[in-house]
This record gives sequence, structure tokens and C-alpha cells, in this order.
Amino acid sequence: MPVEMAEPARPLRRDPSARGRLSGLILTLVVLWPMLQTSGFSLKPLFDADNLKVIGGFLAQFLPPDTSGEFLAYLGQATLETLAIATAGMALAFAIAVPMAYLSTGAAREKVTLNPIARSVLTILRGIPELVWALVFVRVFGLGPAAGVLALGLTYGGMLAKVYAEILESADPAPARALRACGAGRIQALLYGLLPQAAKELTSYTVYRWECAIRASVVMGFVGAGGLGQLMDQAMKMLNGGEAASILLAFMLLVAAADLLSWWLRRALDAAPAARALPFGWRTGTFVLTACAALWASLRLLNIDFSALFTADAAASMGDFVRGFFPPDLSQPWLLKVLQGIWETLAISIVGTLLAAIAGLLLALPRWRAPWNVLLNVLRSVPELVWATITALAVGLGPFAGALALALHTTGVLGRLFAEALQNAPAAPANALKLSGSNRFLAFCYGTLPGAAPQLLAYTLYRWEMNIRMAAILGFVGAGGLGQLLYFELSLFHYAQASTVIMAMLLLSIAVDWSSAALRRAMR
Repeated sequence: MPVEMAEPARPLRRDPSARGRLSGLILTLVVLWPMLQTSGFSLKPLFDADNLKVIGGFLAQFLPPDTSGEFLAYLGQATLETLAIATAGMALAFAIAVPMAYLSTGAAREKVTLNPIARSVLTILRGIPELVWALVFVRVFGLGPAAGVLALGLTYGGMLAKVYAEILESADPAPARALRACGAGRIQALLYGLLPQAAKELTSYTVYRWECAIRASVVMGFVGAGGLGQLMDQAMKMLNGGEAASILLAFMLLVAAADLLSWWLRRALDAAPAARALPFGWRTGTFVLTACAALWASLRLLNIDFSALFTADAAASMGDFVRGFFPPDLSQPWLLKVLQGIWETLAISIVGTLLAAIAGLLLALPRWRAPWNVLLNVLRSVPELVWATITALAVGLGPFAGALALALHTTGVLGRLFAEALQNAPAAPANALKLSGSNRFLAFCYGTLPGAAPQLLAYTLYRWEMNIRMAAILGFVGAGGLGQLLYFELSLFHYAQASTVIMAMLLLSIAVDWSSAALRRAMR
């Protein structure tokens, strides 16, 4: 009987994924090259002696910070006003988000026809940047915190409702169905079946958004919506570096305090809930009471007469203003100009996010975290519009200044998130490679990085979604893109042209959200 000879073993390739990685790298370079060209990417201006002298002289004006009693009194008032705007804006956003989230989820099955309408409204609310809403409300209602509160309420209302709906839909529906089978109404099934499961996540996200609202309220001050941003804008226009430095320090302290409070609140929610008759525990109840007290104090401080905003005269003024935006200018020359602005905005967001991802990963690597965490906190505490003002001095006005501003701020955000993701990555693969003789660099590249890569990419894509909105408004300080077009047209009262730009911002935001979600699904 013939004996079958075994086939010789085929030699294994050293890296089975090498071809896929090479293809991905080539595709990335093909896509990235025109983006770099459009953004005006060049390192030469950063090392030009004249530019370094100009920016050095500018930064030297920030020292020493202004500590005069009169200015510190203004600064304290503006800081409290910023905190109040963020709190009142979040309250308005919450009031919008709760009913819209209910209509957007399967919890309202008998109103399923409202589902796509509700989701479309949410897309519009969150797709238009809060700075654009603030600029519109300032034109209608005048300078002051009312415009900031309304702008935050609309944009963050759309964001909260979307995430609230997703959290509720991801909860286990069995308890709610059991309650419905026993005769409970839909509201009762939602409160006692879904809400107890999602309460911690809903509260945690709300607190996180409040942190973001504090940063956003500073940015909106640049268009006259009150708070630290308005004070900063005045100091920068008057080239008063001492005042600007004091304002930045106050803002950093405010952001650090908000981060600490947010961390404490989220940690307090980690405890397992005890048996209770209500759909929430004492911690959630304490959180609600504290939020109500903060809202009352904020409204007293801001002293906004909301009834005056909803009078017949205010409605007529708003109607006249909005009618000026219709019909939008769809002429071919203007559409070509808007398309160029879209391309510039996309390039700013992609280049800025990519630079931030590289820098954030490098700053996340050192084991001794203390000094690097301080640097990351400083980078993300300075608003993008302030960074854009500084980078414009270094590289000149244009999209590259916007890309650098995004990169600096986003590095602070991604560096912190990347450090946490790398620390949480499984240690076994890297340890096994070290025991087999690999050095630390190879152990990191082939042991730690693959385990953390999905989380790193997800964080980067999420930030890209946010950066596309910020890139669309960096043009307000001369950083190119759609923001520069919008600022010029609104300044010239060309509302039909401004309407086209706002529509382009909305469509671009929707397209980036869809692309980012598709990429995240492909990585699963």
C-alpha cells in the first residue's frame, strides 16, 4: 500500500498583515496629499526668524498677568457669568432633549411617524455650530448672555437628545416589556423599565456635556455672547496681553474645577444602586437638587428677561431676520466659492486631527505622567479661537493657522484619552514579546498598540466629528474655510449668501458624522 508523503510545511510570512497595511498607507497618502496642499501645510514659517520674533514679542506681552483689583473684579464677574451661561444653556438643552429623545426612540411606537422628523430636527440642531447660532441670536437680540444661552440650548439639545435616544435604545427592553404586559403605560415603562438601567450613563454624559458647555460658552463670547470669551476678545483686540493672560489662567482654573467636579460626580454614580421604589436613587436625587440650585443661581446672576425674548415684537424681529436668509443664493459662481470653502474646511479638520493624533500618541507614551498631564491640560484648556489667533501670527492668516490651532487643542484632548487607552490595553502580549527577546519598542508596536488601536481610532474619529464643526468657525479669526465666508457675508448683511454657507456647514457635518460612523462600524 503506497504511503502518502506529507506536503512540506510552507514557510510562514513574517507579517501576514503587511500587504494590507501597505495598501492602507498608500491609500492614506493619496487622500492626505491634496488635503496637505489645500491646508497650506509647511513647517518653514514655524522656524522663520521674523515670525519667531513676532510671536515671541506677542507672547511676551502676556507677562506679567494683570492683577489689579479693578480688573480682577471684572474677571470674577465674567467667570461667574461663563459658568452661569453654561449651566442655563444646559438646562435649556435638557428641556429640549428629553421630549425629543422620547420621540426619537422606540419608546413612542404609536408615534413612529414622528421618529424620522424628530431625528431630522436633531440633526439640524447639532449640525449647526453653537457659535453660528450665537452670532444669529446676537444679531436679533443684541449683545449679552441671552444669545449664548439660546445657542447652547439648541446645539446641545440636539446632541443630548441623540445620545439619550441611543442610550435608551441600547438598554435591555425586557423590564419595560414586562411592565407593559402588566398594564403599565409607556411613560411608566420608560421610567421604571429603561431609566434605572440607563440612569448612570445618562447622568455621566450630561455632566460631560456641561464641561463642554463651559468651554463653548467662552468661545461664544468672541461674537458678543458675554462671559470670559467677550472679555478675552476685548483684551486681544486692544493688544492687552496682561489682561489676556489673567483671563486664560482663570479659564484654565475653571476648566480644571469643572473636570474635578465631573470626575467626582461620575465616581459617586459608580456605587451599586440599592432597592428603591423610585426609578432613581438618593445620589441621582441629590444631583438633580444640586443642578436645580445651580440653575436658580445662574438665572439670578444672568438676569435674563426670557419673557422679552418671546414677545410679539421679538417674534416679528426674528421672523424678519430669518426671512432675509431665504431663498439662499444658489448661483453658480457663489456655489463654486462655497465648494472651495467646504474643501478648505475639510482639509483643516483632517490635517488638524491627524497632527493631533500623532502628537497625542507621542505625549501619551511616557510613563511619568505628571508633567505631560499638565501640558495636555494647558493645550486643551485654551480655546481653539485663541490658538488660531496665536498661530496666525506664526504662519499667517489662512487654513494652515486653523489646522495648527485645531491640532494644539485636540492634542490636549486625544493625549489624555490615548494615555488611558494604552494603560487599559492588555499587558500580556507585550510581556510575552519582551520575554522572547524583543525590545520595548517592538513590544509596544506589536503587543500593546494592536490591542489599543480600535479605541485609539474610535477616539480620533469622534474628535474629527467635533473638529469639523470647529473648523467651520475658525474662519471668524481669519483661518479660512466656511467660517471666513460666513463671517464676511454676515458682516456685509448678505444673508442669502450666508444662508448657503450655513446649509453647507450642516451638510458637511452630516456627511462627516455618517463617514465617521461607517468607519467605526468597519473597525468592529
